[in-house]
Amino acid sequence: MLSFNPGKSARLRLAGAALTLLAACSGVAQATTYTMYRDPGCGCCKKWAEHMRSALKAQITVVETRDVAAVAEQRGVPAALRSCHTLIAGGYVIEGHVPAADIARLLATRPRGVTGLAVPGMPLGSPGMEAGGEKQPYQVIAFGPGGRRVFSSHNR
Repeated sequence: MLSFNPGKSARLRLAGAALTLLAACSGVAQATTYTMYRDPGCGCCKKWAEHMRSALKAQITVVETRDVAAVAEQRGVPAALRSCHTLIAGGYVIEGHVPAADIARLLATRPRGVTGLAVPGMPLGSPGMEAGGEKQPYQVIAFGPGGRRVFSSHNR
C-alpha cells in the first residue's frame, strides 16, 4: 500500500531541482568560450588551466604575454585583486586561482553589477597552487560596478 509522505516528497522535489541546476551549470560552462592570458614562465597557470579543463570540460585558448598586469588593468580588475593570470569567460573576467565551481555558478546565475571574480595573490591549496597538502583559507571576490563582495569562501 502506498502512503503519502509530504516530507519525502519535498525532499525529492528539492533533490530534483538541485540536479537540474547542476546540469544547467555544466551546460552553460561547457558552452562558454575561455581565453586565458598568462606569463609564459608561470607554471601554476598551467595547473589551474588543467583544473578548469577537467572540472568544466572546457576548451581553453591560452595567450602568452609578458604583461599580464596590463591585460588585467584593461579588463577592469582592481589592482588589489590581481594575480598571475586573467581569464575571459562568457563576458566575465576571472582573475587568479578561482575554483571552477565558482566560475560555473557565476555563468549560471549572472549576478547584476558583477564584472568578474578574483582570488587575489596565490593562496596555497587553491586550484593550481596545490603544495603538498598545505592549504590557506581564501575568498573569491566578485567585483564590478556593483562594488566588491565575497562570492565564496574556501577555508580548507
